[in-house]
Amino acid sequence: MPADTSPSIVNSALAQDRLGAGGVAQFALTAAAPLLVVAGLVTTGWAVTGVTGIPAGFIALAIIFAVFAVGYLAMARRIVNAGALYTYVAAGLGRPAGVATATVTLLAYSAMQVGLYGAIGPVSSGLLQAQLGWNLPWWVCSLMAWALVALLGVLRVDLNSRILAVLLTAEVLLVVVITVTGVAHPAGGHLSLSTLMPSNLVTAGSAVALAIAVTGFIGFEQAPVYAEESRNPRRTVPIATYTALALMTVIYAGASWAMSVTAGPDTIVDAARQHPTDLMFFLAAPHLGDRIETIGSILFISSMFAGLIAYHNAVARYAFALGREQVLWRGFGRTALRTSAPITASLMQSATGLLVITVYAVAGWDPMVKLFFWGGTFGALGILMALTATSAAVIAYFARVASDSDATVWQRLIAPAIATVALAVVDWWTLSNYSTLLGVEPGNAWAWALPSAYLVAAVIGVVWALVLAGTRRDVYERIGRGVNTTEDLAVPSPGLAMGGARA
Repeated sequence: MPADTSPSIVNSALAQDRLGAGGVAQFALTAAAPLLVVAGLVTTGWAVTGVTGIPAGFIALAIIFAVFAVGYLAMARRIVNAGALYTYVAAGLGRPAGVATATVTLLAYSAMQVGLYGAIGPVSSGLLQAQLGWNLPWWVCSLMAWALVALLGVLRVDLNSRILAVLLTAEVLLVVVITVTGVAHPAGGHLSLSTLMPSNLVTAGSAVALAIAVTGFIGFEQAPVYAEESRNPRRTVPIATYTALALMTVIYAGASWAMSVTAGPDTIVDAARQHPTDLMFFLAAPHLGDRIETIGSILFISSMFAGLIAYHNAVARYAFALGREQVLWRGFGRTALRTSAPITASLMQSATGLLVITVYAVAGWDPMVKLFFWGGTFGALGILMALTATSAAVIAYFARVASDSDATVWQRLIAPAIATVALAVVDWWTLSNYSTLLGVEPGNAWAWALPSAYLVAAVIGVVWALVLAGTRRDVYERIGRGVNTTEDLAVPSPGLAMGGARA
């Protein structure tokens, strides 16, 4: 195809200087889908575990992730690469561990992205039926969302950012209004702080509650994925990461606490079980009117759509980073002529989504449970494992480059060590209670098969890295470097620190 008519592929460079800190933070925050978390995940947590202290759980997890971010961002200042987690593990724990992290991360983010199609379809179908009398199958609505996401995935990243800004602002405003309303109308006229007390986490079921709450924070770690496309990544990425984490914490803890205040701490669990899908809007309706449920449903859908865009972009950039280094097919490392979007990787993720929607529609499987809920739970587990490996990699990396580093002892050792232990504990809690998280009986095949998929993915990554080491040494040596092929990743030069992986 002639170059002047191709929308296509000309190089391996992402667009530079397209995103500020706000734009990067939007991708991180919308990946978490705040309204989906507070209106869906929180209610599920109360109903499944019976633990009232979920608001306190969000605060506890935020502290863990904030400590993790100390070492994570110290790495991000030195290594600018769209591969993020994969790149950092490769630099710290070695190239085979890096490729293993890449396969796990790609599988996890893809599961979370595709899983959202299992919710946006049924919820949209139900809203159209209730408001317009249209009786559309769930998969028709999912395919409409899929088409829009597929289109946006090959367009400019800053266009995606502007769309996310509108959707994110709308859903956050709704959450704020409902939160303030709930606090202003406490049950029995008494404003209780009991669900914010840490003592509520020292009860039976607390481990499950925290494991469920972890899903809400997945996405805050995505800022370094957009480092190559951001302005001044050494400044933009830390600001975006801490901004996203802070907003998530305030929104999640504030909104869940407000719901417990409105319903009453002693009755919030029963209320969640009676209203598993609309508790937030049910509690707000007496004070804001019945239309709040319709508005909430519309913004609930837009929240999921924003999450689809954010995760789609994250998956595409991970695949792009691996393709650019020829760890995966080199075609994934190519970008579009007009938009500098990772077009091949984006189209592959779109094809994956289309395949999954088609299979679920033809097989008649429950999209809400076996695609959305299972996909989100499965994906969160994989990212949590990758974060744990990354935290350990920070320690190993800075142990080798301490003399060439301006990182403090807190950044390179103490904070990463605390985070590694804390994240490992959360990993163990999640795995120990995985059948409960899936809603299946202990011993159910899915409860061990899904986590085992990550072991298989990691083994495949290690084996493939060793194959590359023996057959394509030049490719093996480039693992984790982006387009930089002259610097030793384990001992970066000042040039690499400022953008050695930049095209």
